[in-house]
Amino acid sequence: MTSKHPKVFTGRANPELARKIAAFIDLEIGESRIREFNDGEIWVQFEENIRGVDVFLVQPTFSPPGNLLELLIMVDAARRASAKRITAVIPYFGYARQDRKDQPRVAITAKLVANLLTTAGVDRILSMDMHAPQIQGFFDIPLDHLYASAVFIEYFNNLDLSGFVIVSPDIGGTRRARAYAKRLHLPIAIVDKRRPKPNVAEVMHVIGDVVDKNVLIFDDICDTGGTLVAAARFLKERGAKEIYAACTHPILSGDAGRRIANSDITTVLVTDTIPLTPENQKIENIKVLSVAEIFGRAIMRIHNEESISSLFDTID
Repeated sequence: MTSKHPKVFTGRANPELARKIAAFIDLEIGESRIREFNDGEIWVQFEENIRGVDVFLVQPTFSPPGNLLELLIMVDAARRASAKRITAVIPYFGYARQDRKDQPRVAITAKLVANLLTTAGVDRILSMDMHAPQIQGFFDIPLDHLYASAVFIEYFNNLDLSGFVIVSPDIGGTRRARAYAKRLHLPIAIVDKRRPKPNVAEVMHVIGDVVDKNVLIFDDICDTGGTLVAAARFLKERGAKEIYAACTHPILSGDAGRRIANSDITTVLVTDTIPLTPENQKIENIKVLSVAEIFGRAIMRIHNEESISSLFDTID
């Protein structure tokens, strides 16, 4: 008999977010076992009947690569267990930065991942703030693209924003900064930087007025923290007062957390699409906002075959 309720299962990448999502929609996390053999081989088993069930698998695909492989194996197990529909809930879609062939003899890995998910048996994708929104076109299955802007705007709307200016940390983020500026009714400035090599950012100059202004910087990903910290230092040198930043996905690789802790940034807002390491949880100027409610609402609307367009807060 088909279940009247969806079932939410989680991989090992971000079980805390999955539990928050399930709690919001008044469900328990589904019972499953995931373990590894001595050689690292991943094994998955669903420990309850999911035949004819609308299944949602929560698993962001940040590093290590095993997170992606684990999701693929979960999908295959659900398909072979005769799930009615399999939705991969991927809060952070890894490999999204490899969305084009910008150099000779390189892979378009975002497309490869899309193919792998489809071949494994995913019926639908639910994700948030993809690095390149056009990646939606890599999929031949439905993809719902959510945005973290709602939680950031709600947070900043509770502050006194007089004397603030929104700054894009690079030219590529201008559209995002302009959209936030429109919603928060603030002026905009742009930091122009050159990147001499991957993961190394060199700030050049600022377009706009930041003198004696408090600054809000918005970005989708914080990886090494180099761009963010360099932009903050540069803006401080140009007369900015307090620096606030908001980044959806806190990858925070290497010493990124330490860089932020020792930077000129007052507060960095991030979401829980990726869990912070224990070390980064101790950093006082990193604050986590949850996107569980957004995902929970989307899951229930997908399950009930309702429109989720009102959740597509594209901040345009």
